[in-house]
Amino acid sequence: MFLAWSAIQLWTLGIVGLSFALYIGIAIYTRTSKRSEFYVAGAGVPAVANGMATAADWMSAASFISMAGIISFAGRDGSVYLMGWTGGYVLLALLLAPYLRKFGQFTVPDFVGDRYYSWFARLVAVCCAIFVSFTYVAGQMRGVGVVFSRFLEVDVTMGVIIGMAIVFFYAVLGGMKGITYTQVAQYCVLIFAFMVPAIFISIMLTNNPIPQLGMGGTLSGSDGVYLLDRLDGLSEELGFAAYTAGSRSTQDVFFITMALMVGTAGLPHVIIRFYTVKRVKDARMSAFWALLFIAILYTTAPAVAAFARTNMITTVSNKAYAEIPQWFKTWEDSGLIAWMDKNNDGIVQYTAGAPFGTVSGDSKLLPHFAGATDDAAARGPHGQRLLTNPTSEGTNELYVDRDIMVLANPEIANLPNWVVGLVAAGGLAAALSTAAGLLLVISTAVAHDFLKRVIKPDISEKGELLAARVAAFGAVIIAGLLGIFPPGWVAQVVAFAFGLAASSFFPAIIMGIFSKRMNREGAITGMLVGILFTAGYIVYFKFINPAANTKDNWWFGISPEGIGTLGMLFNFIAAAIVCKFTAPPPTEVQAMVERIRVPEESA
Repeated sequence: MFLAWSAIQLWTLGIVGLSFALYIGIAIYTRTSKRSEFYVAGAGVPAVANGMATAADWMSAASFISMAGIISFAGRDGSVYLMGWTGGYVLLALLLAPYLRKFGQFTVPDFVGDRYYSWFARLVAVCCAIFVSFTYVAGQMRGVGVVFSRFLEVDVTMGVIIGMAIVFFYAVLGGMKGITYTQVAQYCVLIFAFMVPAIFISIMLTNNPIPQLGMGGTLSGSDGVYLLDRLDGLSEELGFAAYTAGSRSTQDVFFITMALMVGTAGLPHVIIRFYTVKRVKDARMSAFWALLFIAILYTTAPAVAAFARTNMITTVSNKAYAEIPQWFKTWEDSGLIAWMDKNNDGIVQYTAGAPFGTVSGDSKLLPHFAGATDDAAARGPHGQRLLTNPTSEGTNELYVDRDIMVLANPEIANLPNWVVGLVAAGGLAAALSTAAGLLLVISTAVAHDFLKRVIKPDISEKGELLAARVAAFGAVIIAGLLGIFPPGWVAQVVAFAFGLAASSFFPAIIMGIFSKRMNREGAITGMLVGILFTAGYIVYFKFINPAANTKDNWWFGISPEGIGTLGMLFNFIAAAIVCKFTAPPPTEVQAMVERIRVPEESA
């Protein structure tokens, strides 16, 4: 069997296998039977390690795989993800992390339940945490499936199942303690995997080893032509808008960026990381280290996007299919890239517009092959894969899945096989690290916040841990199904999760910290109004009536990706109105709020 595998597959299998062995080894070494270690790693993680683990938890498949891919296709419009996620982490570090650490419990629903002195508030927070986490984890499992389907040539479903098994093993065995130190290793893998090809390609295109500078530099041997100017010209020649131009309205850019920023500050799997350190001071230092580690990848992603887009256009567009590089035909086999020769001339015409089939708004179109991979009947007269139910509207003949751009980048640039395998391992590390954190949030929300704090307060520590592990198993199954049947691109799905977090958790946490007057009635009403409005808007335009998903039909020109900002405003308004006409919180709760906000030398 192995003799039939390509060199890329063997390198990928070796590097991915070693990284998985490392993760499993750490999980076995850090296994725990203590509740505090399962939930918050015993609150004893060093600040640097916690910063690295937070960065891995934060830089999901959306950051590693999809962010550069979406910037490659959207150009300047894709920068909303870069600005929103980076700015959001700063907001989290300054406004929330130290105060939540000083509160000193296990989870966000813990804070909401105690601050708003209500089991119902806790229950609403539990539901929000689970809903947001499942939406987010769908993107991670989608990323796992993309990697496995290409590099190991397994079915996407099987790839997701393999990822589920790995995550379940180290998340359930070691809890937060195991996840934390696994994420430290995963950060090292993913950042090395992201930077190595970026540096190689920057040198190849611009003779500059620093990708961030190479993106703004001149092309090698071009007599002073800048890379971005060349990319603008290539895009316009094909009928696209200039790469550095934007098509989104100003208000939509603002609302998406704001939703991503405040959604960051409301993501339960990131917030819980600040409970794993000893002191408030360590929480602040963790935030500093995490931001530094995150910045390495985030400042490089736009360069990777520009490099990948330039190389793809120059190696594929207006080329005879017989002359197309092997990487294109290999990715064709995965079903994530496809060409339909509409005019039967054997030339790949890549132009603006939908390639084939019907695409409504941002709906995903995956090509389906007619016949098996090695079946000659599945190929057209020029050797291309045949598609089922194709249509011939428009002139664009090429379909490229946005999520493949980072993974295919080394192959497009003709880098060594070991670099290709390394990138695959990095993509899996990014997806699995975040998936593990999200699954832990779901399991603790069920076992600790719902079962222990609402249903059965007298449950033993052993029983609570068993319930958490059972909940994690159920969460893995549901997460796998969401990965097999994803509702969109990785970054797009994750953007929905951020919008849901922005409209539900962020106002409740901010008002809980900075307003002694905010009471349970206001907070509960705000959370319900925010998440129901945001979820309803997203579900309507993405699933119920996707044909209406155009800016002409959006409220105030706000896309589903940005509607979380409006949901957040509705949350604040509803909470403030209800709070004004209901009783203030008890004296002891107001004293707790005051205590959280006052710094202590010993903290």
